[in-house]
Amino acid sequence: MAPSRNRRPGFSRRAQYSLFLSYVIAVAGSLVGAVLLALATLDPPAFAALRATVAEVTTPVSSGIAAIGRGIASIPASVSDYIGVRRQNEQLRKQLADNHALLMRARTLSYDNRRLKALLQLRERSPGPVVAARLVSSSASSTRRFAMLNAGAWQGVKPGQPVRGPEGLIGRILETGPNTARVLLLSDPESIVPVRRTRDGLPALAAGRGDGLLDIRSASLANVGFEPGDIFVTSGTGGIYSPNIPVARVLKRARDTALARTFAQPDTLDFALVQQAFLSVAPPAAPQKP
Repeated sequence: MAPSRNRRPGFSRRAQYSLFLSYVIAVAGSLVGAVLLALATLDPPAFAALRATVAEVTTPVSSGIAAIGRGIASIPASVSDYIGVRRQNEQLRKQLADNHALLMRARTLSYDNRRLKALLQLRERSPGPVVAARLVSSSASSTRRFAMLNAGAWQGVKPGQPVRGPEGLIGRILETGPNTARVLLLSDPESIVPVRRTRDGLPALAAGRGDGLLDIRSASLANVGFEPGDIFVTSGTGGIYSPNIPVARVLKRARDTALARTFAQPDTLDFALVQQAFLSVAPPAAPQKP
């Protein structure tokens, strides 16, 4: 006798169990999402504590997965570098020869600069580093831009401290756990950094757009022109970021507001440096006795 062509779940106990289990998972997921949404809306501090706890649990797993992913992703690059090593060496030798004169001039200027500063008894104030930590993850598609560090309060990390990489500024610490910290990236819409243009010292503000880029707006003049390649660094205003940290480069000509790209790209970095705030907050004055 030929088997029935009716394949509805009612004719298979296994299909019935699978369908029931999928319904249970869907309902449970909806309930958990509703509870988390209500907690984030009604009690943000409790939700932040829960998020920090989850980050403490998931950060070691994320670190391991990220390490495996980096190892697999580096295989093609390693093979390509091995094949083209001779050509790269020739290009580097030519580049070193071309830049030798510029290097000598830079060394001379650096020596003269140090001598003049010693004569004027100037001292540069640079905040000391707190800790070097691994960037475990960063948001690349959400409108909010955050990153996670595998170092927290136990390592001396505090909210408000600046975070930078080899190429420039990354952002500032937003929240901390015992061994994790949440970083507000420069491209987040809530991020605003005082900057200045290197070629003329024009003060400006670098504001995140939420799409990985920045808006540069003049802080003192109206109808200011921006040119492609204009470089902006931190100005030191506000007391959080120390001066002269590279921030962004303008992409195209504009007036009033220019589109810029950050020098530091968190999704390509392995490590970041957490620094002390440029100007420490003064303790409140003690009340005077009558």
